[in-house]
Amino acid sequence: MFDIIADRFIKLQRKILGYGRLSQKEISDTLREIRILLLDADVNYKVVGEFLRSLEEKLKSEKIASSLKPGELVIVELYKEIVKLLGEKPTKLNLTNQFNILCLFGLQGTGKTTTAAKLAYYYKEKKPLLVACDPKRPAASLQLQKLAERVKVDFIPVKEDIFTTAKVALEFAKKNNNQLVLFDTAGRLHIDEELMKELKEFKEKIKPNYNLLVVDGMVGQDAVNQAKEFNEKIGIDGVIITKMDGDAKGGACLSIRAVSKAPIIFIGIGEKIDDLQEFHPDRIASRILGRGDIKTLIEKVESAVNREDQEKLTKKFLKGEFNLEDFLNQLKIIKKMGSLQKILSMMPIPELKVINFDEKEIIKMEAIILSMTKEERRNPKIIDGSRKKRIALGSGTTVADVNRLLNDFFQAQKLAKLFKDKRKIF
Repeated sequence: MFDIIADRFIKLQRKILGYGRLSQKEISDTLREIRILLLDADVNYKVVGEFLRSLEEKLKSEKIASSLKPGELVIVELYKEIVKLLGEKPTKLNLTNQFNILCLFGLQGTGKTTTAAKLAYYYKEKKPLLVACDPKRPAASLQLQKLAERVKVDFIPVKEDIFTTAKVALEFAKKNNNQLVLFDTAGRLHIDEELMKELKEFKEKIKPNYNLLVVDGMVGQDAVNQAKEFNEKIGIDGVIITKMDGDAKGGACLSIRAVSKAPIIFIGIGEKIDDLQEFHPDRIASRILGRGDIKTLIEKVESAVNREDQEKLTKKFLKGEFNLEDFLNQLKIIKKMGSLQKILSMMPIPELKVINFDEKEIIKMEAIILSMTKEERRNPKIIDGSRKKRIALGSGTTVADVNRLLNDFFQAQKLAKLFKDKRKIF
């Protein structure tokens, strides 16, 4: 997520940190590079202009110009301006009522139906009900039904029209004590007046607690235009950006709030049913600048391990004392947390990107470690050629697989020391 824009910001920051003083030339050069970077990332040109004007005003302050380390203060101000652009504070859905209704709007292909299921999973304690509301696309109703079965929540198929569907769904929800009803409304390939009129009437009759627009983060400015038009014609309370795990440049994420005035509530970061994250402007700003997302990483770890185990492991990791038994336990925890590559991307160390962990390889890694003796797990340096052959035979793998695991493990030990010594501004 944000790999392309983050890589460019990392290079820019290295240059900025080399400034011994901050003259008008340095300010102009920095602003010009940021302008090019943001426009290349498909950020709305009006948003870029306003962003640079605000940042320039901050950079011309006496505090930065007279500082002994102006580069660090420039990066701090850049970070603050990105947080401000993204909305400063997270906007959370208040679903404390005994009965809540969410309406999802969006064009066909944005991932709206999958997002509905992800929301059902996210709010599963509220006994959600998924409702298909697109009579013209029976396949969408069938897809939502399969997702509902997968998440193990209630489902209402589409009827002859969306209003009949809504009536049946609301009656069912009240009888069945569903605290949350999720309407997956009609989607089309493009915005048309007939669709907008129908959705607006639906919204006025159903009176949802929240009306959320789902947009595809891969389409850049088209997503921003969709948010603006849906907000003007229907009125939305927030936006969910999907497919942020792909090659999204980041322009939609950086532009939507400023252009549509609607806050980003969630982002979709993968195809799995739990690949949905609350949108935190400060954390996203940190990732855009290539400084990871430690807060989200901590939350994921805390949900997978208890605090005492976490503290012990952290101390061992930072000292470079963790062994293959610890490594095996972490592989099991990672299964709960999701993709290891996504976890590594949250850490503020660009060098971690060179490690390419394939999620499918985790089972193979477990088999290899379980084929080792306790002594070998605790002191992997003793594993010589004959031991590797025995481990490979016992795990149904090859010596090359064993070598690959050991190389990754020893590289992780080196990175632990790098992580400990890393100097961070934030």
